[in-house]
Amino acid sequence: MTLIQSILLGIIQGLTEFLPVSSSGHLVILPHLLGWDIPAQDAFIFDVLVQVATLIAVLAYFWSDLAAMASAMVSGILTRRPMDDLRSRTGWYILIATIPAGIAGLLLKDTVERAFASLTATASALLFTALLLVAAERLGKRSKSLDRLTWFDALWIGFFQILAIFPGVSRSGSTITGAMTRDLKRPPAARFAFLMSLPIMLAAGLLATVDLLQIENLAALLPVYIPGFISAAVVGYFSIRWLIGYLSQHSLYIFAAYCFLLGTFSLVFSIWAS
Repeated sequence: MTLIQSILLGIIQGLTEFLPVSSSGHLVILPHLLGWDIPAQDAFIFDVLVQVATLIAVLAYFWSDLAAMASAMVSGILTRRPMDDLRSRTGWYILIATIPAGIAGLLLKDTVERAFASLTATASALLFTALLLVAAERLGKRSKSLDRLTWFDALWIGFFQILAIFPGVSRSGSTITGAMTRDLKRPPAARFAFLMSLPIMLAAGLLATVDLLQIENLAALLPVYIPGFISAAVVGYFSIRWLIGYLSQHSLYIFAAYCFLLGTFSLVFSIWAS
């Protein structure tokens, strides 16, 4: 991987991790379209680093919310009233929402790894993401805020996060869809979707980092990857802020159209190139 590739892919990761258009799908499709033959080890190193970068972006943006939730959860446990405070309740619901994808990730690990090698599968998953986003707009009543979220809502949204295990299915898109089909308004749906991604991103990042540290000559390779790491973190932070503001006034249809066009183009390219 070259320095230019690292920076460009870092920017793409920062943009698409939080916009509902699938970061994993873009990281599979872009090298194919540009003819980049990136070695598997290089791709693995980069994927781990940008996962950590986007995790940092979420932590930085929601730091005050996370600190307040953690404090409220501890207070709720001490007073034996963990669900009385909205911040504590939201924290527990985030943990509940994490359970389905955590289990599915362990059970489907081999299947997911094979999907990352398939441009056709990724393109098809992007088309599925487009359908999810349309469903969110058509089925959701957009009448609820986070204070009306229930444990069943959280579990429902958590099952939608399972879909995002596969490349081409947007994590934010699938979880926002899950939230909106439980009638959440768009901005709180996006906020909850970003917050609930933290446990999965943290667990995945820690597991992958253990493997990363076992790679020989890692220190010599890092100068190429660090710029990509920085660009992913910075762009990711501003992507979160932009999307939450955007969804307060606009629908998800533009992202559905983008996923449909990119998925269709990539599918045609895959068939033509095979």
